[in-house]
Amino acid sequence: MTNTFKNSPCYLITSESVAEGHPDKLCDQVSDAILDSIIDKDPMARVACETAVTNGLIIIMGEITTECYVDVARIARSVIKDIGYTKPEYGFHHQTCGVIASINEQSPDIAGGVNKSREAREALEKDDFDRIGAGDQGMMIGFACNETPELMPLSISLAHKLCRQLALVRKENILPYLRPDGKSQVTVEYANGKPRRIDSVVIGAQHDELGLEEKQGKEKLEADITREVINKVLPVEFVDSNTRYWINTTGRFVVGGPVSDTGFTGRKIIVDTYGGIARHGGGAFSGKDPTKVDRSGSYMARYVAKNIVAAGLADRLEIQIAYAIGVARPLSVSIEAFGTASIDNETILKLIHKHFDFRPGAIIHRFDLRKPLYRQVAAYGHFGRPDINLPWEQTDMADTLRDEAKRIA
Repeated sequence: MTNTFKNSPCYLITSESVAEGHPDKLCDQVSDAILDSIIDKDPMARVACETAVTNGLIIIMGEITTECYVDVARIARSVIKDIGYTKPEYGFHHQTCGVIASINEQSPDIAGGVNKSREAREALEKDDFDRIGAGDQGMMIGFACNETPELMPLSISLAHKLCRQLALVRKENILPYLRPDGKSQVTVEYANGKPRRIDSVVIGAQHDELGLEEKQGKEKLEADITREVINKVLPVEFVDSNTRYWINTTGRFVVGGPVSDTGFTGRKIIVDTYGGIARHGGGAFSGKDPTKVDRSGSYMARYVAKNIVAAGLADRLEIQIAYAIGVARPLSVSIEAFGTASIDNETILKLIHKHFDFRPGAIIHRFDLRKPLYRQVAAYGHFGRPDINLPWEQTDMADTLRDEAKRIA
């Protein structure tokens, strides 16, 4: 993408999502369910929980420092049951899979920098928010654009909705032969920086043996998925006679989930964020308490970008924040508006620095992050979620930014 985004010629952008029964997403949900359970009892706990899954086995690993006890095996089995691995014929079952846990405390070298930031150690702190250092170094990215009501790219928004619809028709027995694993992919054609049409849709839906001749089974599944999933989600104004549909392109998807693939926490970072439309700093979210800026810093970056776009100061905005471990204040804050800003980037940056505090302690306070709210975003995206009330998705600063920008102009 370039600064002349609005004047770009036609091009295609693709994003994917995965169902909650996908092995990697299963692991994200287990890690965040464990985090929620711990932080509900001990809000100050330090949690870095990683999950791996393979055929018949869940492995829970990580560094956790807490005053409470939680039954990680019970939590993992509960998540697997909720996702839908409840039938022996699926090959992976919540009651019979093995669970192994190997958990240590957070490194004292890391804890020292988080508990007492560089600012605090050198007596440079100005207030309480200076006392908590960032839990790691790295770059966090936030993004927003005005393509959808939730200010997300159209391709990832539709991909998530397709996977959620797959789960809905399975769980409500509309298509009872579906199994928990699945994927979606949406390709959108753009012209002059705006979505023009949906070029193609890919659906992979795990299913039972349909008890039909192979050709009949494939035709039935394609017709059912088209009627109950695709047609329920795609906005008709973006569909035309040239839109292509690809459903279970190998012809058969009976074996899936942990039986067919290993899964790990943090392997779906593009699904979790902006579908490849924005850059990514590389850090995953799930299983991490809010002192980890991979998570809290990314949430803050999204909040800032969304409010800038909601204020009408840019049609699309990407923001990067960089941290050093044990240091409260970010090393850098930069933005890219892709030629869509209504005011100059320098003014937008001044507004950002005036109205938003990127120190981890300030972010935790602003969003009230020391409470169990994480499992609900472990599937179907951490951003652009009108179905749940997420603090970093609010646009409560848009009016302030808009009014101040007018005064400056």
